[in-house]
Amino acid sequence: MSLPSIEPIRDEDLNEFCVFLNANLSQRHTTENWAKAFMHDWGIQKPNNGFLLRDDGRIVGGIGAIYSRHTVHDKPESFCNITSWCVLDEHRSQSMRLAMALTEQPGFHFSDLTPTEVVSRTLQFLKFRPMNEAQTVWPNLIWPFSAISGVRVITDHGALCQVLSPVDAQAYRDHADIPWLNHLAIGQAGNFCHVVWKKCRLKGVSGAFILAASEAGIFLKYRNSLGSHLLSRHGLLFTRMESRLLPARPIPGIELTGYRNKVYRSDTLAESDISNLYTELVALDI
Repeated sequence: MSLPSIEPIRDEDLNEFCVFLNANLSQRHTTENWAKAFMHDWGIQKPNNGFLLRDDGRIVGGIGAIYSRHTVHDKPESFCNITSWCVLDEHRSQSMRLAMALTEQPGFHFSDLTPTEVVSRTLQFLKFRPMNEAQTVWPNLIWPFSAISGVRVITDHGALCQVLSPVDAQAYRDHADIPWLNHLAIGQAGNFCHVVWKKCRLKGVSGAFILAASEAGIFLKYRNSLGSHLLSRHGLLFTRMESRLLPARPIPGIELTGYRNKVYRSDTLAESDISNLYTELVALDI
């Protein structure tokens, strides 16, 4: 009996693959939204959208890939973000073949930011490393000193592109059309940080989850002004962020643990260099 075939997911295969995902992985996302997640133009000529497992012409499994090329530490880097790994039970023994087909592609830093426990362990067998899973939370308070010190929070599209650095402005443009993301720039003239956030809840309380901050030092310096903006403009009582993305814990602030570890594989980058941007965490409304 022959093994199921492994094939690259071409753009013309996406609808079929996403119908499979909707039926077998999650119905939270429509087939159309699944497909859109793979279709962003993020600075790279993608080799595929992942790999399919076919048995007698029928999709029985697949592993998705979102590719991007963006700047880290002033150097362009190529990334492959693993997402939507799903194999039918009767073909589960073929899962590793799919993972190896994807991760043996040269020239990429790899990540999976939404792995299940099984996926995380499997990828760690393939030399992926777990990231710090802790998240830091601190209260948003009214901060009356922002105007006095000249700190600005900018949300206007045209103004954002003007005040951000070229690299940060490109990251903003790359994600500006995703409706569930919020963007702002915070800082002072010539010294702004690009912040991407979503609303979240913790024990029934509304807050802001920071997905990305382009300059962690600037972000921490002006966190009180940001918190005041989030509280007064959006009614959000706290700010929440992955600890791995922060160079120090804000005071006052607490660290929450017990979350699932994200994983990555790179010979040159640290876990703090692995952005939530350009991944399934922003391409899908997760």
